Amino acid sequence: MRSRRARARAGVVLLELPALMLRTFLKKFIPHAHTLQDRWYLRVFGGRLAHPGLWSLQRRAVTGAFGAGLAICFVPLPVHLPVAALAAIVWRLNVPTIFATVFLVNPLTALPIYYAAYRVGAAALRLPLRRFAFHLSWDWLQHGLGPAWKPFLLGCLICSIVAGFSGRIGLELLWRARVRHRYRNRKRKHASPT
Repeated sequence: MRSRRARARAGVVLLELPALMLRTFLKKFIPHAHTLQDRWYLRVFGGRLAHPGLWSLQRRAVTGAFGAGLAICFVPLPVHLPVAALAAIVWRLNVPTIFATVFLVNPLTALPIYYAAYRVGAAALRLPLRRFAFHLSWDWLQHGLGPAWKPFLLGCLICSIVAGFSGRIGLELLWRARVRHRYRNRKRKHASPT
């Protein structure tokens, strides 16, 4: 095996970091379920909040939470966090991951995301694009959508399904590739005599 300098001279530059694993890094910041059960605003969920699947960093819980969070991002109402909490509890998904993913839609990103959903819905219905002024408010949802509500809601549904499935499958593939890569490196390291 060549040294780091020899690889750098040969044009192969690898990013070599200390053996700090992402899982151990994240576990420092993720709270324990038993500490959250005592908080008054989480008592509604009772013992369901203590389920280990909601806080563990297992592949299925994290990838499912990522996909569900991406799907929830396209709900055009300001109910992302309650829906995300309910989805995490019902399907035993990782709570920090689903909350972080839901925050992809924020006041800076809501307009382009929902406009893209409107365009997808208009293309699916083969309707011409109309101009409308978007305001993130309940009043706009009741009165301002007008003739654009069908393509907008259909686009939100299509984007939600596509983003949810592709996000989950994409993260699943990345996770598996990373595990395979680490396994091969470990196998090579133990197989080569030092």
